[in-house]
Amino acid sequence: MGWIKNRERLFEAAASSIKAIANNKNISSKNGIAQRPPSINQVAISSTPRSSKDIHSWRGESDFQAFWHLYHKQTKEIPLTLPARIVFNELEMSRVEILGSNKYKGSKKNILEYLEIKSINMDDEKSPNFLGLCSNLWLKNVLGFKLSSASKTLVDSFNKKYDLSSLDSIKNNFINNIDNQELFEEISLDFLKKLKLLITNNQSEEDVDDEPIESPGSTNEIEQDSLDDLGENSSSDSSLEDINLEMDDNLQESAQATDGNAIDEEIDALAYPQNDFQNTLKKDYAIFTSDFDEVIDAKDLTTPEEAIRLRNQLDNLIKPHQTTIGKLANRLQRLLLAKQNTSWNYNLEEGMLDTARLHRVIAEPGHPLSYKQETETNFKDTVVTLLIDNSGSMRGRSISLAAICTDIIGSTLERCQIKTEVLGFTTKHWKGGDSKQLWISNGSYSSPGRLNDIRHIIYKSADNSWRRARKYFGAMLREGLLKENIDGEALSWSHKRLIKRNEERKILIVISDGAPVDDSTLSANREDYLDNHLKEIISLIENDSPVELQAIGIGHDVTKYYKNAITINRAEELGEVLLDELTKLFKN
Repeated sequence: MGWIKNRERLFEAAASSIKAIANNKNISSKNGIAQRPPSINQVAISSTPRSSKDIHSWRGESDFQAFWHLYHKQTKEIPLTLPARIVFNELEMSRVEILGSNKYKGSKKNILEYLEIKSINMDDEKSPNFLGLCSNLWLKNVLGFKLSSASKTLVDSFNKKYDLSSLDSIKNNFINNIDNQELFEEISLDFLKKLKLLITNNQSEEDVDDEPIESPGSTNEIEQDSLDDLGENSSSDSSLEDINLEMDDNLQESAQATDGNAIDEEIDALAYPQNDFQNTLKKDYAIFTSDFDEVIDAKDLTTPEEAIRLRNQLDNLIKPHQTTIGKLANRLQRLLLAKQNTSWNYNLEEGMLDTARLHRVIAEPGHPLSYKQETETNFKDTVVTLLIDNSGSMRGRSISLAAICTDIIGSTLERCQIKTEVLGFTTKHWKGGDSKQLWISNGSYSSPGRLNDIRHIIYKSADNSWRRARKYFGAMLREGLLKENIDGEALSWSHKRLIKRNEERKILIVISDGAPVDDSTLSANREDYLDNHLKEIISLIENDSPVELQAIGIGHDVTKYYKNAITINRAEELGEVLLDELTKLFKN
């Protein structure tokens, strides 16, 4: 029981520790799988493990993000192909992990256990992520880190495949410039050349290894652990004890680091010869196949018994916000009524008594009473679509906040006679599913486009009643539903549904926690492939569509994508933020 109680506070302590180590109070945290490398001023922390034996690997995920924000400085981005970019980033992550482990003694065990888990799950040597992880571990091995068995096996295989045992000069340069990011990046480019991921103009085709780096057959592992509990304990991680360690004295003195001019000059003629990834600079968005995609009603995702259980679970989450829902509905109702045009029909036989005409009854007692009725014309017929991110990074607190937001907004608008549609988006599988398998069977050619089977969910159509549909809203809390997210296509789909509506005013509200992520697609295309497509769709809607686009970032600032966006970090601020934003929205 003690461990279970402590788990509930670990998340906050991990977030606090990252800010303290990085000496940056502006870092925002969310519940989810950490990106490698992390985004600027952002970290993602997985839910705390269910067993204390997994605590070191869990802490390692937080530690490497803290060290990245502490030691990595933003520099001019170097144009690289996707495999080269992954290796380049992993070398830099290895550098900051090494520096951090030397300063904080307990973190070395954490990071090595974290990387050991990744090594155990890395079973595809054709993936560029395999090259990245091996490069990270190789550098640590060079600097004397004692790797665990699975990590050591990867390094041995890596050394054998690329004959890295002869790289004494590069090894020494890495060792002697571990604390100099600029020189380290130049040496990393030399390392990429050794792997045949980067060549320059003065290299001939004969210099290129006959065996190209193979195209990815599978993708980076996606952790599917349930991210359902949050928290953390104490103001700093007890394992991060401040200890300065000296580098081994017996490391050889190296020759001077690569002379090179600017890094950009080293890659003037960036090329990727004889390699399946050479076409990854293709910019047009494509879909490899849509044969396995699906649009599904939420009621078909659960059994009737499960739907009731999940609805009860959602109701318990909403209980603290019942007062907010009432206040929000009352304020919106007053606002909307004030914008409605009101007129009266007079001289009717039923309705409200028309007191202004009572004098006729007094003057002529036989004259019948006169009644009147009020008629209303809505100021603008309105429909609102709520599009909910149902991705794996939303597990735990994030999807709970999204579900509460959806229920509050939907029930409020329903009381105000505004039609509401609620949609969700995810994928059917991790790691690509049937689309990915078809691509592999067709030869795994480069730049295939989107490589996963998308799942779009209809929780409530605009014409369906709230009372009838709300029982299925709990489905978004269902274990196993949340997978990967292809935001651009989901936004386009929801926009197409909305634009067909007859209502005069159309509003689309996206509830998400940040960037699109689909490992299969990003492993076989450019690393910004999905990101660019999302930005393109947003730009089209914001600039060329009558639909009004709004966004709510759940624990994550989404203003990078959406012009009109707010962020909700905690349940406590949910009510007031929604109250203010919806009021502003309908005042316009």
